[in-house]
Amino acid sequence: MKISILFGGAAGQGPNILTNILGEALVKQGYYVFYSRDYQSLIRGGHNFNVLIFSDEPVQSNESKLDVLVALDENTENIHKKDLKKNGIILNGKYNNMYFAGKLFKILGLDFKILENELKILAKKFDENIKESKKGYNDAEKSIELPKSPNKKSYFMNGNQGIANGAIKSGMDIYYAYPMTPATAVLGELAKNQIENNHLVVELENEISVINAGIGSAITGAKTMVGTSGGGFDLMTEALSLSGMAEAPLVIYLSQRPGPGTGVATYTAQGDLNIARHAGHGEFPRLVVAGGDPEETLELTNQAFYFSQKFKIPSIIMSDKHLAESLYTIEKESKIIKCEKSTELKRYNSYETDNQGSATENPEIIKSNIDKRLKKQRDVEKHAEKFEQYKIYGKNNSKNIILGWGSTKGAIIDAIKDLDCKFIQILYLEPFSEKIKKELENKNIILVENNSTAQLGNLIAEKTGIFIEDKNKILRYDGRPFLCDELKKEIKERLR
Repeated sequence: MKISILFGGAAGQGPNILTNILGEALVKQGYYVFYSRDYQSLIRGGHNFNVLIFSDEPVQSNESKLDVLVALDENTENIHKKDLKKNGIILNGKYNNMYFAGKLFKILGLDFKILENELKILAKKFDENIKESKKGYNDAEKSIELPKSPNKKSYFMNGNQGIANGAIKSGMDIYYAYPMTPATAVLGELAKNQIENNHLVVELENEISVINAGIGSAITGAKTMVGTSGGGFDLMTEALSLSGMAEAPLVIYLSQRPGPGTGVATYTAQGDLNIARHAGHGEFPRLVVAGGDPEETLELTNQAFYFSQKFKIPSIIMSDKHLAESLYTIEKESKIIKCEKSTELKRYNSYETDNQGSATENPEIIKSNIDKRLKKQRDVEKHAEKFEQYKIYGKNNSKNIILGWGSTKGAIIDAIKDLDCKFIQILYLEPFSEKIKKELENKNIILVENNSTAQLGNLIAEKTGIFIEDKNKILRYDGRPFLCDELKKEIKERLR
C-alpha cells in the first residue's frame, strides 16, 4: 500500500517545512518515504509544491494520482484537484501550514506527540506552532488506515547531501563553488560542517575562478572538489583541459538542469552527458560517474576522489535537480574506500613538457607524452573493472532490457516490479564497461532518459555498436522527472 500526498502553495507559505515534518516523522516510524520538490525561480509568490509518497515497501519515485491534497492556497487546489483519486482528501482553507500539519497527522492516525517532537526539533516559533497544529489536530478525524510499518532503522537524505558526505568521508580538504541551482546546496552542506570536519569551503566570483583555484589547490597536494551546474561547467572547460594536461587530481560535481543557456533554472534534465564526456580540447583521460540515489552519489563521490588521486585525472560526478533535491529513505551504511593523496611537488605546466617540467615542442617528447596519457586511459579502464560499473535489477533472464542512468533509477525500479524486465543501470559512463555489450545482445532494449536526444543511447551505440530503435526510446524533456505509473504504461507498450 502506498499513500501519496501533495503539499502546495506560494513561495513563502511553508510547503517545504510541512513536507519535511511529515517525512521525518514517517521515516522515524519505520516507513519508506520519498518526496520530490517542484518550485519556480521565485522567492515569493508563484506555485510551489512537493509530492510525498510513503509505503511499507521501498519506494523511490512519485505517481500521478494523489490520496491527499494539502492546498495552502486556492491556486494549488485549482491546479491539482484533477489528480486526486476518487476517494481522495482535500485539506484547504485560510490556515497556516502548522494547522494543516496537525490536521494531517490526525487523518493519518499519528499520535500528536510525534508531531510535537518534530516541532521541538524545528525549534523556531515552537509555542505558536504547537497552538496552531493542536487546533488542526482537534478539528480532524482519522480517515486513512496506514499500512503496517516495517519498523526498520533508516534516515532521510537527498543527492546533494550524498555528494557532500562522500566528499567529507573521502578526506576532502577544500571545496570551491559559485552558487548555481541545483548544485548550490552542496556549498551550504559543506560550509556548515567545515570546522568540525577540517575542510575549507570557498565561494568565488565565477566558475572560471572556481576551477582555476581548484587546480591551484590540487597541485599543492590538497584533495579538491569544485561544484556547478551545466552553465557553470561550460565556463570551466578550458581549465578542464589544463587539469588533463597538468595531471591535476580534481573532482568536479556537475548537477544538471535544463539548458541550453539559463534554460529552466529550477527543474530537472539529463542533457549534459555529452559535455561531461567530451568537454575540453585535445585528448586526455577522465572519469565520469552518475549515481541513481543518494547512497550511490556518496559512494561514487568517494570513488571519484580515489581515481583522481590514483591516476591524477579530472573526475566528474553527475547528478541532476531531481536526484539532488529529492529525499530518499536510506537503510544501510555506504561503502567507503581509502584514497591516499598522491600529488607530487613539482613544476606544473599547461604546455607539453620534458621530464624537468619545462615547456617543449620536441616531437618525440610530444608523442611520448600523448602515449603516456593513452596508457593512463587504458589503466583507468582496467582498474575500473574492480568497481561496480553497472547494476542489474528485476528479472535476470528477461529478454526485455530497460536501460537508464542517474535519477531515472527510482521510477524505473518502481515501474517494473511486476513486469518481465531486467533493468541495467549504468554507473560508470567513462570508462564504459565492455561487459554491458553481452548483456544487450539479442535483447529488446528500452531506453529511459530525461533528455530529447537519447545521449545514453548514443553512448551505447558508440561503445557497443548496438542501436536502440526510436520506438523503444522513452524520453522526457519537459523539465519534470518520470512518474512510475506513467512510465510503467510506456514500458508495457514496448515489451516483447
